[in-house]
Amino acid sequence: MSSNKYSRITTKTLLEMKSKGEKIAMLTAYDYSFAGLVDNSEIDVILVGDSASNVVAGHETTLPITLDQMIYHATSVVKAAKRALVIVDLPFGSYQSDPKEALRSAIRIMKESGAHGVKLEGGNQVKDSIERIIQAGIPVMGHLGLTPQSIYRFGSYNVRAKENIEAKMLLSEIIMLEKIGCFGVVLEKIPAILAKKASKSIKIPTIGIGAGVDVDGQVLVLHDMLGMNKEFSPRFLRRYCDLDEIICKAIKQYSKDVKSEKFPNKKEQY
Repeated sequence: MSSNKYSRITTKTLLEMKSKGEKIAMLTAYDYSFAGLVDNSEIDVILVGDSASNVVAGHETTLPITLDQMIYHATSVVKAAKRALVIVDLPFGSYQSDPKEALRSAIRIMKESGAHGVKLEGGNQVKDSIERIIQAGIPVMGHLGLTPQSIYRFGSYNVRAKENIEAKMLLSEIIMLEKIGCFGVVLEKIPAILAKKASKSIKIPTIGIGAGVDVDGQVLVLHDMLGMNKEFSPRFLRRYCDLDEIICKAIKQYSKDVKSEKFPNKKEQY
């Protein structure tokens, strides 16, 4: 089934889509031009991800990106999004210390960018912060499994919740996130059988990345799925084109034409 019939996606729309068995398509975007392309392609949710730290700023992890930088990216994306729901990652350090800071960070994102909600990583340890944000009327999407902001604690980007204890914890936390009011949860890099069980245990939608097909939707980083990032090749990534090759070929041809005086020609001058 297709979600093309929805002229504007809201958190309520996503709940309806799950109840009807309609899959949710989610992609990242970080600027006006790409966000416009994504929105015109009828993607349901645009995530202004802290992955901008990697693919835009060139950092090794998501940790360095700041709240101000996330607001900058989100503001650009919101301007282009006419249909998609725009969700913004709360960056590392903007919500972990206490619920008041978490609320202040979320309010800044909503007021300054015009986004439709926020996403933050973690379960029980950030429960109070999530509750505080939701009580203020701000939609929150959770994120369980591999949580990249905790990469130095994990020590690797390996699959999470393979062991029984961690799997049970994830199931209890996803139920908790629904109970306190999250409108959805990202499940990253967990066993497909666990993701299926987690999805069936709640009424809010689950969005998978490396979590198999039996979730309610999928998310990928735009630059990854367009083939602009050759260094990143996890099992869950499918490249839908090779923009790296296409763009480099075009730039090389431009440079060649400039040096050989083939550009501009007489029709391209005044």
